[in-house]
Order: sequence, then C-alpha cells, then structure tokens
Amino acid sequence: MLTIAEYREAIVDYLHQKIQVKEPVNLYEPMVYILEQGGKRLRPVLVLMAAEIFDCNHKKALDAALAIEVFHNFSLVHDDIMDDAPIRRGKKTVHEKWDINTGILSGDAMLINAYQLFENYEGDVFKELSKLFTKTAIEVCEGQQYDIDFETRDNVSIEDYLLMIEYKTAVLVGASLQMGAIVAETSAACKSAIYQYGRLLGIAFQLQDDYLDAFGDPATFGKQPGGDIIENKKTFLYLKSLELASPGEARQLEHLYSISPMENTGKIEAVKNLFESSGAAELTRKEIEKYTDMAFKVLDRIDMPEEKKRPLKSFGEMLMDRQV
Repeated sequence: MLTIAEYREAIVDYLHQKIQVKEPVNLYEPMVYILEQGGKRLRPVLVLMAAEIFDCNHKKALDAALAIEVFHNFSLVHDDIMDDAPIRRGKKTVHEKWDINTGILSGDAMLINAYQLFENYEGDVFKELSKLFTKTAIEVCEGQQYDIDFETRDNVSIEDYLLMIEYKTAVLVGASLQMGAIVAETSAACKSAIYQYGRLLGIAFQLQDDYLDAFGDPATFGKQPGGDIIENKKTFLYLKSLELASPGEARQLEHLYSISPMENTGKIEAVKNLFESSGAAELTRKEIEKYTDMAFKVLDRIDMPEEKKRPLKSFGEMLMDRQV
C-alpha cells in the first residue's frame, strides 16, 4: 500500500499524461486549468486504495481514478456557472477567466472525457464501471437539482435533505471505492459493502460539513463559518431546529431565513443560538456519529483480513477529523 501522498502523486502524474492542452486551445485549456488547481483528490485516492486493498496493482485503476477526478471537476465547473461563483480554490472560476459558453463547452468535454477513460478496460470490468458511473452521474445531477429546488421550497423534510446530500456528495464517495473493487475483480459482496461504506461515510462527512459551517473554528475548518446561514440554506441543522423549536422560536428562525441584511454577524449569532437552544446542534452531532458508526460497522463486516481494512478505516477517521 502507498501513502495518501503517493496515491495523489500517481494521479497527478497520470493526469499530466492523459489531459493536455491541444487544439482548439479554448476547449482544452480550461480543462487543464481546473484540473491542475489541485484540491485534495480524495475520490481518486479512494479508487486506487480500494484496488490495492483487494490485491490489485493501483496502476490498473488509474483510468477509473482519473475518470472520477475529471467528472468531479466537471461538476464544479458547471456548479460555478449556476452559482455565478467568481472564485474556486483561490483562483478565478473557468467561466470568469474565459466566459460562460466556454465553461459550458469545456465542462461537457470533461464529462465525455471521463467516459472515454473507461474504454481502457475490457469485458465485464468495462461494463460494470460504465454502469456504475452512469448511475452515479445521474444521481449527482439529481442531487444538484434537489439542492436548487430547496432554495425556493418551504416544505423540505429531513428525509428530503438526507436524500439530497446522499446524491450530491455521498454516492460519488461510494462509487470511487466500488470502482477500485471492480477493477480488482473482487466478489459482488465486497463491491457492495465497500460502496455502502463510502456512501455512509459521505453522508456523515456532509452532515459534519454543514455543522462546521455554523460552529466550526475558521482556523481548522478552512473558511469563515456562517456561509449557509447567510445564504439561507435549509441544512439539517435548520430543518431539525424547525422540528424541535417552540412555535415562537420557529417563527423567529423562519424570519431570519427570509432576510439578507448588509451586515450578517447578528443574523448568524441569532440563528446559531436557535440551533443550540432547540437541541438541533446536539442532535446533528449525534447524527454524524450515527452515520460514521454505521460506515465502520459495514467495513467490519467485509470478508478480508483486518490489516487490509486498516488503511480504509484510518482514511475514514482522518477524513472526519479533517486531516486529509
């Protein structure tokens, strides 16, 4: 097994081999631009790690790993257009550096390129990878649409929200692990179990991300807390607060989520106080623990030696501790 840093290095080296600027430059240069900005590359690392856990050389999984990385970055290019976001990873977004049409077209080419990478596999491996990728890609799109719909819907339930984060975030984590298992040609039971491990860990991670957006330390979380509150996002914290709060507190919270003041400090503090007083903050912490425990229990049931599971468990623990 390699270290996480070594897996990342292998992915970057392969990316440089496979994706380069060529004619027409305005199609391919934005692709290289977004892919070379880095990010943590967690999803392709999981593909390579899963392949090796099931006794397959990680090099055989590089095409699948790069496909996941290209797809993830494609989704970011189009998300930035939809959000009219000016900055991504500290640099101008693709549509800001070029224009919206270029962002759309380069994003489309990235999606096609991700599918192309699976052509390097044959037979049942190609079929399984393609089928899983197609299923995951449409679920990610559905999750994004749910997220957009929730901005204007007043009747979002906890179940709706959990489905949204599962599709928007968690299924790609699960698919990354399962792709490594598919390349390794392990058993159907192992492929299914490792997918569920990633899916459950992905839900826990997104719930934690929502929690830290309100209560995280900027020094360790990496961004200023309160962004979801400023944008009036209906997160688990918000929905659980409405469910638990007194009628008066619920009306106050709904009012706070209907305004966009020039200065947001007071709004953020008032909302956080309601999250705490309603009990939603504590229940969110418990929900994070629940999904994390469920993920590790699935991992425990996978039929393989404990020493093989240890890297995945360590990765999961580091992910939840924000150390990767």
